[in-house]
Amino acid sequence: MHDSLWSTATRHRFLDAVREGTITNAAFDRWLVQDALFVADLLTFQARLLARAPRQAQHTLAGGCAALVAELAWFEDQAAQRGIDPKQPPLGATLVYRDLFHRLDIAPYDAAITALWVIERVYLLAWTSAASDTSPFGEFIEHWTTPEFAAYVDALGGLAVADGHEELIAEVLTLEVAFWDMALE
Repeated sequence: MHDSLWSTATRHRFLDAVREGTITNAAFDRWLVQDALFVADLLTFQARLLARAPRQAQHTLAGGCAALVAELAWFEDQAAQRGIDPKQPPLGATLVYRDLFHRLDIAPYDAAITALWVIERVYLLAWTSAASDTSPFGEFIEHWTTPEFAAYVDALGGLAVADGHEELIAEVLTLEVAFWDMALE
């Protein structure tokens, strides 16, 4: 389902440039700041989702929330190392994602968990596609392709209900493409 959208979202020219080492620091830093803002929004959404999740999903979602808290600290360290001001305003794609999270807060649980799975699966597949032994961004690629993250994505996949949510899945995939595009604009 949505094979071409999955491919576009996970094999984007941003990722190609990261893999090849041709992305500019400005583009990568722009993306990094926006991704940190996105992760902060994702944590808020996921914490609210945890609060209404069925018992069998709570362990996975709580682990995801804890990982996002650690991810925000990692982003702060990266910003300091790269000399980036993390207090930049959200750009359009980040704001559109924020709106989606607000809509998912009132959506049925199965839609919200499915959207979360798509978001995380795209991220894992995308960074896996960027893997390269020669990329100067290897530290980032490794950080977002760990076996622990892959196990988390698999656990979310066991909770997701893709059937009946094709439009939502397409929306998330389209937002992912826009998020990568934003860095290159």
